[in-house]
Amino acid sequence: MVSDADLAAIGLTLRLAATTMVLLLLLCTPLAWWLAHTPSRWRGPVSAVVALPLVLPPTVIGFYLLLALGPHGPLGQFSQWLGWGHLPFSFGGLVLGSLVYSLPFAVQPLQHAFEALGQRPLEAAATLGAGPLDRFFSVALPLARTGFITAAILSFAHTVGEFGVVLMLGGNIPGVTRVVSVQIYDHVEALEYPQAHGLAAGMVLFSFVVLLGLNLARRRVAAPVP
Repeated sequence: MVSDADLAAIGLTLRLAATTMVLLLLLCTPLAWWLAHTPSRWRGPVSAVVALPLVLPPTVIGFYLLLALGPHGPLGQFSQWLGWGHLPFSFGGLVLGSLVYSLPFAVQPLQHAFEALGQRPLEAAATLGAGPLDRFFSVALPLARTGFITAAILSFAHTVGEFGVVLMLGGNIPGVTRVVSVQIYDHVEALEYPQAHGLAAGMVLFSFVVLLGLNLARRRVAAPVP
């Protein structure tokens, strides 16, 4: 049986994943465009920083975010100056941690999609009088739709499955920071294996559906128009 605590954790997790996905698409689109086209020598270091969450343990990311967002950290002092209060152990802190944790899952698909466009469609639009912004919104974005679909699905799913970052940064506050992965951990710690099994099986099914849907979406978008 799914308890009220389980439902609250599921709702919070979906809210966190949806918020993170939308913010990542907005923030990562210009970053991915810059990485795909810049000749700057900073491209390598910036790409490495973006990819760090892929290799760092989530607890390491969560620990340093906790220090940075704490009352004596630079980001924590800045958030207090803005009147946002303390971000650790709050939903806002979870969002910020999720943005960092899922960053490469949004940037890299978008970057690859922009790189795959090449310069010919943009140059053709320029010859017809389209300005830089017009070329970006009317040419680049529609042609890179596969990258946007991939980035949206992966960033959403990756946020749903995070554990170490949210536990380090948000703790285990019911209805505030207790997401599904932490709820499963609580069930296992209390030897409530049937409840843990129900949520864990749901996560497995969700992951399978996400990957299946991603493959189908890619094939549908890439299919030639008759």
